[in-house]
Amino acid sequence: MATENKEEETAVKRVKTPETLRGMKDILPDEQIYWEYFRRRAREISEAYSFGRIDMPILEDEKLFVRTVGKQTDIVEKELYNFVDKGESKVALRPEATASAVRAYINHGMLNLPQPVKLWYMGPMFRYDRPQSGRYRQFHQYGLEVIGGADAVIDAQLILIAIKLFEDIGLKVKVEINSIGTAVTRQEYKIELVAYARKHRKELCEDCTRRLARNPLRLLDCKATGCRAVMKDAPQILDWLDDDSKQHFMTLIEYLDEISVPYVLNPHLVRGLDYYNRTVFEVVPDRGDDVELGSQSALAAGGRYDGLVEQLGGREETAAVGLAIGIERAILEMKQQGVEPPPLPRPDIFFAQIGAEARRLALRHFEEVRAAGFNVVEAFGKASLKAQLEASNKVDARFTIILGQLEVQDGTIIVRDMESGAQETIPMDQMLDYLKKEMARK
Repeated sequence: MATENKEEETAVKRVKTPETLRGMKDILPDEQIYWEYFRRRAREISEAYSFGRIDMPILEDEKLFVRTVGKQTDIVEKELYNFVDKGESKVALRPEATASAVRAYINHGMLNLPQPVKLWYMGPMFRYDRPQSGRYRQFHQYGLEVIGGADAVIDAQLILIAIKLFEDIGLKVKVEINSIGTAVTRQEYKIELVAYARKHRKELCEDCTRRLARNPLRLLDCKATGCRAVMKDAPQILDWLDDDSKQHFMTLIEYLDEISVPYVLNPHLVRGLDYYNRTVFEVVPDRGDDVELGSQSALAAGGRYDGLVEQLGGREETAAVGLAIGIERAILEMKQQGVEPPPLPRPDIFFAQIGAEARRLALRHFEEVRAAGFNVVEAFGKASLKAQLEASNKVDARFTIILGQLEVQDGTIIVRDMESGAQETIPMDQMLDYLKKEMARK
């Protein structure tokens, strides 16, 4: 029998703890100060510019992304998390949120609301991508969508919001902009681009050789050294713009000049999703002109998608524009640029207790203090007073309430000022009045 028990214990010890899947990441408590800082700033700026929050499902019909993002894009061809569910439906984890936002706009009749409709969201996205620095298979985005507005002033304001948000969290950034015209003019341009690229086929990377036939615009933003050298002298899409797209782009530039947003015209900037037209932009770190940024350097990206609402069955000629910010990349850049989030609010009160009876009463009194509006913390899981006082010092509480067996018997508590070390014993029923008076002095 003893041998059997020993074998069972050994078997338990051999159990291997599961680990996170490749490309997935736990966000630990020590990291949350960065995340909460970004979330708070994003929420504040969204509300300041009158955007309403929307939360869309993580799981969608696969066709939503195939139709909108593009069947021949890398996202759909190689990165989409898709599967057949138990009801035999083809579904996919969302790789981005714009398509979902447009679907929601149509599904819920938002076209009947005053236009444009301004939406913001924040949440996880999924792409079966090669994991690398700042890029995960589950990643998080904050995004803004403006549906039902055609004027270039909306494009300018979105770019401004992105810049202001990064400034708010302490980052130095710059914006690159371009116009990719309409579907018709892009088709004409693609013919010229492919003709040019075929002359340099041997110098292109394997991906770009494949893109020649399927998605030639992506030749322009390939980061491979050989491809960048070839594309340096490629025809520029700006030369193929129709008159309306040219006027829209010039108006955008005028707005950016008016609000003093510095920008760089990047004729090689395109976006990897089929639904974009006219304005496209990226916000990248500004680490000085002599710093070479990596291939995955964009912190934010966006553009106009005027045909997407109609493509999904909505009203014709519904203009729209949006942007998305990669939260992991933003946090990584904060660390790169040495940006420290402000510390969490200093606790007013730390609640310490000694003994079983004191712990029982402390549970009730802790809730009374919290309900009175104080920022109060505790370490009820620690038994010794020394350990609890160390915890109080660590969180930098202004006062510590101490409740022990003697205080329980006498109906009192001890209040210690953690800065001066002075402490006073007061009747328990005077606790809240005393704390309010002492906090007013601080």
